[in-house]
Amino acid sequence: MKLLVYGINFAPELTGIGKYTGEMVAWLVAHGHEVRVVTAPPYYPDWEVQPGYHAGRYIRHEWQGAQVFRAPLWVPRKVTGAKRLLHLASFAASSVPALLTQWHWKPDVVWVTEPPMFCTPAALAFARLRSAKSWLHIQDYEVDAAFELGLLRGARTRAFVAAAERWLMRRFDRISTISQRMLERARNKGTEDARLVLLPNWADVSGIQPLQGVSPYRAELGIRPDAVVALYSGNMGAKQGLELLAEMALMLKDQPGLEFVFCGNGAGRAALMKRCESLANVRFLDLQPVERLGDFLGLADIHLLPQRADAADLVMPSKLTGMLSSGRPVVAGARPETELGKVTAECGIAVPPDDARSFADAVLALASQPERRRELGLKARAVAEARFDRDAVLAQFERDLLACVAKR
Repeated sequence: MKLLVYGINFAPELTGIGKYTGEMVAWLVAHGHEVRVVTAPPYYPDWEVQPGYHAGRYIRHEWQGAQVFRAPLWVPRKVTGAKRLLHLASFAASSVPALLTQWHWKPDVVWVTEPPMFCTPAALAFARLRSAKSWLHIQDYEVDAAFELGLLRGARTRAFVAAAERWLMRRFDRISTISQRMLERARNKGTEDARLVLLPNWADVSGIQPLQGVSPYRAELGIRPDAVVALYSGNMGAKQGLELLAEMALMLKDQPGLEFVFCGNGAGRAALMKRCESLANVRFLDLQPVERLGDFLGLADIHLLPQRADAADLVMPSKLTGMLSSGRPVVAGARPETELGKVTAECGIAVPPDDARSFADAVLALASQPERRRELGLKARAVAEARFDRDAVLAQFERDLLACVAKR
């Protein structure tokens, strides 16, 4: 099978959409499929193009057996709603020539990721003209999130953009997304069940194992072996509700033996560091190498997963799968009726989003109950193995792809 992957984020980005798309491509190539990728230079989550890549050039190279075509894009120094839209539009426009270079290759499937929605018209047109199947994978409902977070405003604007989104979605052969709740949202936007596919974000369950001993990061960071570590690791952007982390750490600053480690990069990191600069119980780290992910996630006694209330039902956080694989309990900001809330209830504590006091109380409760942490950690690992194992998820995805290609 020939698969053309089209989207703004790809490896070697360490987090978010780029991480999952890269792992998917590597898995499919290893299983005998021919894959090409049209993407941008890696820039996320730092909002800065990584060394060795160029924001203003077209580049072709090979990555783990896949041919990768990188198109220019504009990366703003300071991210605002308007600048983010221009940033996405710059890639949507510049990537069309790179897309057209695949004309004679004739892929069987054109697979495009949202965000950005801006890329979907070109993906649809290319697939139709080359008689390929079109597949939209939704990692985040970008349109809904833009209005919920205030990046776009106005009833007329919302009605127009929502109508355009529904029009585009109706024309894809398949639409996949990462949770049952997000599939339900696709149904509400007019997509019938026959075209819907569940493709959850996965974890390297074999590569991320519960540590049997003490994480080497404790010695590296100067954290006592008997201290309780509450860890946040992931993107530091607008939808994470990072201000809650600072409020919680302040509330718990006098708790002996409780340490916070906040790891990640992104537009919200500087503000979070500013709010925590007087707190001796907080440490900051950059995103850690993939090969050390098991040791790093094993540093945690408790994983932290804040979510803004206005975004908490729009996404299923990709970072959750690694947390569960590490065999540690999770404290998450999630309403009980949401999918995140239901998963967290099995292997941690779900508290109201944006409620720093409840978050702090949950962390303190787990910090004082090592046996409860152990029991919830075992449940977390069981959930990861049952629902989010990478090979199982991608093998099912491969079957769904082949079924899509076979249907004429």
